[in-house]
Amino acid sequence: MNQIQVNDVLPHFISGTDASVSEIWCKKATFHKGEYYLLAASSGAGKSSFLSFLFGERNDYHGDILFDETKIDALSSSAWRDIRKNRISFVFQGLKLFSELTAFENIILKNRLTHYKTEDEIICLLNGLGLAGKKDEKTARLSFGQQQRVAILRALCQPFDFLFLDEPFSHLDDANIEILSELILNELQMRQAGMILCSLGQKYSFNYQRCLKL
Repeated sequence: MNQIQVNDVLPHFISGTDASVSEIWCKKATFHKGEYYLLAASSGAGKSSFLSFLFGERNDYHGDILFDETKIDALSSSAWRDIRKNRISFVFQGLKLFSELTAFENIILKNRLTHYKTEDEIICLLNGLGLAGKKDEKTARLSFGQQQRVAILRALCQPFDFLFLDEPFSHLDDANIEILSELILNELQMRQAGMILCSLGQKYSFNYQRCLKL
């Protein structure tokens, strides 16, 4: 997948008047593979909803979204399975980890579907993020910041053309943000992938091609 286009998209829960200052809602925008985008907005402006639209989880919007030249509402279930396995990876704001599984089990479960990294590579990444002692801890017992690190590692255990990040660093200190930013940047460059990061205004240390107000 080389690009994602949004054409005059507007969620059902936002009026045209409320969207007048947005650079996304009711506008045309294109996100290119290999480029990095920041979507900044206040809480409740629809950041999570927008990424959910792009991921095909929700369709409560007007307008069109296209992957390359194909409208996503025309995609079959099997096409979506392939896209979510090989084309788009997503770090959800709510993380969507399995609380009854350990940190390592959450990551390896994804990796067994994709076979993208070796177990040794995953353990090395856990160690690098200060999670060596939490590898066999159930995620329900981890702090939210530790869970965020697990969710980010899980998202990197698959091929992708685009990485979606929904407030990925909200519970992390500056040192961990720097480590994770470097890891994410290395993975993006290795895959020549694009990134869409949503935040409440924090820019973090990425060299964005565009910063957009939602």
